[in-house]
Amino acid sequence: MNSEIELKLLKEIEELKKQVAILTGQKIPTYQYSKIRNTELKKLFEIEKNLDQSIFDEWFLNQIEIDHSIEMFLTDLIEDNKSLIETYSEEDLKVNFIVPILNKVRFKSYEKKIRDFYELSMTYETSQFILNGTVYFVVSEGLVESKKPYFFIQEFKRSEDYGNPRPQLLAELISAVELNDWKFIKGAYIIGEVWHFVILEKLALHKYQYFISPIFDSTKIEDLKSIYKNLLFVKNEILAMVEA
Repeated sequence: MNSEIELKLLKEIEELKKQVAILTGQKIPTYQYSKIRNTELKKLFEIEKNLDQSIFDEWFLNQIEIDHSIEMFLTDLIEDNKSLIETYSEEDLKVNFIVPILNKVRFKSYEKKIRDFYELSMTYETSQFILNGTVYFVVSEGLVESKKPYFFIQEFKRSEDYGNPRPQLLAELISAVELNDWKFIKGAYIIGEVWHFVILEKLALHKYQYFISPIFDSTKIEDLKSIYKNLLFVKNEILAMVEA
């Protein structure tokens, strides 16, 4: 059987199961993005980490050039924050260090009708479970309200002692892949000054693999320049997808 036809049939069966559960009053377990852990994620999905780093080559080896003014902006941002990052609360880190970078990248486009959303509510529901909650940062189609999520960042945490952002990001990426009916999606998670970029690939129904990049230390200018260029690459990719 053609894999696309098989996947379509499986989705139709999944939808029928969901409707039956609603009609029979079955209680579907709900998991929040902000609280989901690796153990719960593996109960819901067949998911594994792939160690092949070559998947990041097109993304990270981009030929994007940044001008002197951007480099000075990033240098000043480091100087103004590097001695405090370890003591910042989640909101301090977001407002003082992360948001200025994202604003400089400027994901918003009135022409293409996309923008960045903070604290966005999102839900992905099947016959077996519900994933929902608040997404900290997402670039999405739609200006007034989100219509199609393209890229996620999760979360602005000082350290993993305050929660592991990886399963939270993966749950968001899985939701977006399913809601958009895509095979691949990109994201990132931040722990203090450290950034990891992530690619999620859907292999089959409820079966995925993910790739995690080496670390980028945002307190080092060359790494921060790479972070900035990687975000610009994502922005340009999203604009091209919307146009297509």
